[in-house]
Amino acid sequence: MNELDFTGKTILVVGGSSGIGNGVAHAFRERSSAVHIWGTRPSAADYDGVEGSDITGLTYHYVDVADRARIDQVAAGIPAMDVLVLCQGTVVYKRGEFEPPGWDRVMAVNLDSLMDCSRAFHDKLAAARGSIIIVSSVSGYKSNRGNPAYAASKAGAISLTKTLGEAWARDGIRVNGMAPGLVDTKLTKVTTEHPDRLAGALRGIPVGRMGTPADMAGAILFLASPLAAYVTGQTLIVDGGLSL
Repeated sequence: MNELDFTGKTILVVGGSSGIGNGVAHAFRERSSAVHIWGTRPSAADYDGVEGSDITGLTYHYVDVADRARIDQVAAGIPAMDVLVLCQGTVVYKRGEFEPPGWDRVMAVNLDSLMDCSRAFHDKLAAARGSIIIVSSVSGYKSNRGNPAYAASKAGAISLTKTLGEAWARDGIRVNGMAPGLVDTKLTKVTTEHPDRLAGALRGIPVGRMGTPADMAGAILFLASPLAAYVTGQTLIVDGGLSL
């Protein structure tokens, strides 16, 4: 028996149009599941040529997760759900999160929408005895001097994982999380595109390299699989030792 075989399962990766989420979506697709992804551009064609984005073989839906009504509308059109991966995220640089517009946007996407998406699919996941994986960040465990909303939202995501893990276990839903370290995506370009910053960051990672979307996907496949059948409410740190 291959416990990482997801044949016949329906998967949704919110934020699956690029970066970590896109890597996760393709990892499930390669294991014979039907994979839906939600992204912020009007159509899949709008991702043509975008670095870190490959929509091939995935079912695309346009959803701004800061719009609760839109989440409910699109969720209603997906008849079943086995695994819900919440990989949405945004950040505002140049101290923009210290002001209300930046703070509100980051909290809406990075925290509020986690509960909105989970609630929208609760009954379908319960029927399937499925699972939710919430992608947070190692920033949720420490200070982030320039990005208070990002750090607070990720800490909130870790706490939400614990609470839903307990609250929904008897509904048959396992809720776990994954906290990435430094992964080369569009959100980390502020570091990865500056050689001095990147060199400094790599010095703090014991394994000596950045993570990849494939590294993150491996952890999420495990959490979604029967191999993790007795795991709930936990957030797995996948950071190459950065947070040690």
